[in-house]
Amino acid sequence: MNALGGPYADAWRALGKTLPRPKAILMISAHWFVPETAVTAMARPRTIYDFYGFPKELYEVQYNAPGDETLVERIAAMLAPLPVRLDQEWGLDHGTWSVAAHVWPDADVPILQLSIDRTKSADFHYQLGKALAPLRKEGVLIAGSGDVVHNLRLMQRQNGIAPYEWASRFNDIVKHAVSTRNHDLLINYRGLGPDAAMAVPTPEHFLPLLYVLAAQNDDDTARFFTDSLDLGSVSMLGIDIRPTSGKT
Repeated sequence: MNALGGPYADAWRALGKTLPRPKAILMISAHWFVPETAVTAMARPRTIYDFYGFPKELYEVQYNAPGDETLVERIAAMLAPLPVRLDQEWGLDHGTWSVAAHVWPDADVPILQLSIDRTKSADFHYQLGKALAPLRKEGVLIAGSGDVVHNLRLMQRQNGIAPYEWASRFNDIVKHAVSTRNHDLLINYRGLGPDAAMAVPTPEHFLPLLYVLAAQNDDDTARFFTDSLDLGSVSMLGIDIRPTSGKT
């Protein structure tokens, strides 16, 4: 529903106004969680409505950003010898377009999605982020879409519900680790005890963060531009990582 507006959409739109225009965007979304590494390779990725039971206005949103054939080939070469399937079917799921529609509302920046291989470890995904980090110097913005706390089984639908204590504690652990560049702690999040097990019952919403952190440079600064817990068990933590100069 944030795609249709509200405080998070406002924050994403404000973020977009401060970002230099990228040459292209590489998005790692929690919602393309498959047993392989793949990248969207079509000229014009379709808008995917990978949800049900929402107002019809949400299904009428179209985000018609172009793809980028040259970037597809570059990514496949950078990750070799890892097989990367060039996908012609998936498109942009709501983890991508619900945010991109506000950050880049004109849909005029090429955008690709990279799948998350559900058969691989957290360290594997971090290392993929390392391998892709040089794209930043080529003008590509690397983005992750997920929630560092995401337990839908325990969410509560009342407005203004207080977050679970374990959710708040884990959200704070993530923030501190990001601020202090303690990436190893986050790669090994499963060792953080019961709070981690409750906050990350399945990994797909957590793993996009590792790609972004892996691409972090020494001169980057992390800023939390949104920081709240909704429905008791869903973190809406937004992290903006860029050089202290703010130029790229």
